[in-house]
Amino acid sequence: METKNYAAKIGTLIQETRQSRGMTQQELATALGTSQSAINRIEKGGQNISLDMLARISDVLSSPIVSLNQPGSITFRVEGGHKLSGHIVTKTSKNAAVALLCASLLNRGTTTLRSVARIEEVNRIIEVLNSIGVKTRWFNESDLEITPPARLSSKLWISRPLKKPAALLCSSVRFCINIVSLNFLLPVVVA
Repeated sequence: METKNYAAKIGTLIQETRQSRGMTQQELATALGTSQSAINRIEKGGQNISLDMLARISDVLSSPIVSLNQPGSITFRVEGGHKLSGHIVTKTSKNAAVALLCASLLNRGTTTLRSVARIEEVNRIIEVLNSIGVKTRWFNESDLEITPPARLSSKLWISRPLKKPAALLCSSVRFCINIVSLNFLLPVVVA
């Protein structure tokens, strides 16, 4: 890809972020100690900018325009308004499975997790999800399908007492509750 295309994409990101913050080009220029015409050129992709200037713009707009990862890591930037679909491959772990089960509540459609460990922590989270109306189905021995209802139940019932070494489970249950609470206040009842 040509450098101009990168400069134009970065310029568009800056412009959209500036506009979403309700700032004019002049206000951004003043905060950066530069001219309005320089901001205009940057937003149109017509001016090369240094990493220092990118960092300063990010600070003023309180938004990372560009982020650099540690070697070997991958970062996803998700912006609303676009349908997400597809799949990713990760290494399996019980801790990841518990978190992904809770995170599946964010998906309005069906989420399929493959190679899920069938362990007590996972079974307990599935119980919690089922108690608030989420449908779960095991298939192919270790694959799990999770389908949240159109509207989650307003009460969470935990049918069995939690065991002592369940700190991870408790934090995962709180994570589930926090996700559910994004939509409405959720009274929690422990039976």
